[in-house]
Amino acid sequence: LAFSFLILGSSTASAQASADSGLSAATTLYILAGFVVFTAILVLYVSVVILRLLRFIVKEEAAKKAELAGEPIVEEESWWSKFVDKANDVVPIEEEDTIMLDHNYDGIRELDNHLPPWWKWTFYLSIVFAIVYMVSYHVIGNMPLQTAEYETEVALANEAALKRAANAPVANIDESNVELATDPADLAKGKQVFLNSCAQCHKEQGEGGIGPNLTDDYWLHGGSISEVFITIKKGVPEKGMISWEPVLSPTQMQNVASYIMTLRGTNPPNAKAPQGELYTPDVDGAEEEEQPADSLQLSQVN
Repeated sequence: LAFSFLILGSSTASAQASADSGLSAATTLYILAGFVVFTAILVLYVSVVILRLLRFIVKEEAAKKAELAGEPIVEEESWWSKFVDKANDVVPIEEEDTIMLDHNYDGIRELDNHLPPWWKWTFYLSIVFAIVYMVSYHVIGNMPLQTAEYETEVALANEAALKRAANAPVANIDESNVELATDPADLAKGKQVFLNSCAQCHKEQGEGGIGPNLTDDYWLHGGSISEVFITIKKGVPEKGMISWEPVLSPTQMQNVASYIMTLRGTNPPNAKAPQGELYTPDVDGAEEEEQPADSLQLSQVN
């Protein structure tokens, strides 16, 4: 124990030295604590082995003395054997005739064994525990039930979430001030969100599947950055697209909307047919008139 305290007392200096070598103070403390525990277990194991060896030597000396004196060797019952016998209260085999019942079935006799004391005391303790539990939880009410514990944990989690949100930088991005992200790092983040959350319906290259094609000039709900942002934010529940506002942060929605804008004109293979209205970006301050995809295809045919 003194050795363990010395090790723990020197943990501060060791932690400082390990910090210089790249290890944190917590890691160093865990290593020292593990070493102390391992040392204690090792010492305990060696002590048990030595005690058993000494006990064996004493028994051998006693047996030699009894043999020289011509006395019978009597094995002293260990305290553990005494405890087990008392806890089980088992009638010795040579005394089973005293508890034999008159019941006889095809030569099979029955013994009138009592329940072991350990079993009875466990049963009594379970009754006491049940009474204390019922009084504490259902009568006095000084201990919370599972529902109350759950509500408490949820409240603590919500409080922690609010503290994290208060300390986190606020991203005041919405459809009124969303901007087209051009930084490669932001577009890479938007691509990752797209692959994780959007590719199931729009395919990995945006060619469209269950959802519409995102690489052409036709849009069902508008093709500007703010309109794409709104579509991601609010979703299209009647067509099976959920609102991503509870899942994605405003910055993530801006990044994925900006990435979607970069898919325009990529012409991936097996692209889905155009849907919605033709959208032309505002170049000189005025957008070209939107034209339905079906009417455009009809005019081209005529």
